Amino acid sequence: MAVSTDYILGRLRARPNKIAAPPTVMPGRRPLGLDSQRDGAFLVPAGLDPARPAPLIVALHGAGGIAMQLLDLMAVQAESHGVIVLAPESRGSTWDMIQGGYGPDVAFIDRALAKIFQLHPIDPSRVALSGFSDGASYGLSLGVINGELFDHIFAFSPGFMAPTSTADTPQIFVSHGIHDEVLPIDPCSRRIVPALRQAGYDVEYHEFEGGHVVPPDMVERAVVRFLA
Repeated sequence: MAVSTDYILGRLRARPNKIAAPPTVMPGRRPLGLDSQRDGAFLVPAGLDPARPAPLIVALHGAGGIAMQLLDLMAVQAESHGVIVLAPESRGSTWDMIQGGYGPDVAFIDRALAKIFQLHPIDPSRVALSGFSDGASYGLSLGVINGELFDHIFAFSPGFMAPTSTADTPQIFVSHGIHDEVLPIDPCSRRIVPALRQAGYDVEYHEFEGGHVVPPDMVERAVVRFLA
């Protein structure tokens, strides 16, 4: 199947829109139901008003990861703050751009977003893209391209960011363990963050004692900043 030019360029099409009669979505975790092999999942926190737009965090796994790992990572903050979490899965072992170029994963994320936008009203001013490891690298790159959709990006232990340009400047949160042996901090975040700041992005950056992990307090900091 041919991939559209927008997806090859990393451009997402789906946007939050008003739902005439929003369905009542039961709280909890559910599969996306878009693919029988590599699919994804989403989390709806308890107590959402079906008529009130909710914040949305799109969470991207690392290499070889699965959706539930990201839902586990975000669950406490999602339930505490009433945030819907969408965790799509890459078509291969990691995200397309990391393996050569944008395309099938962008298309799948777009389908996943379109589904969520029909399940519950989403606040268009509070949509964030987050990721860990390869998912953080992909999230930084894809998030900047789609800055008119994502107003915040959380990058937990990113390895790199693909060069790109955009008229939009989402706020960015980056954290990295100083003892990370998978994606060492010096050639990764300590290079990425200054480059982002030089390009004019508002970046909050935290280093922590630890390895290739995401401490719960880093998730909390990122989410609180997003919702402030």
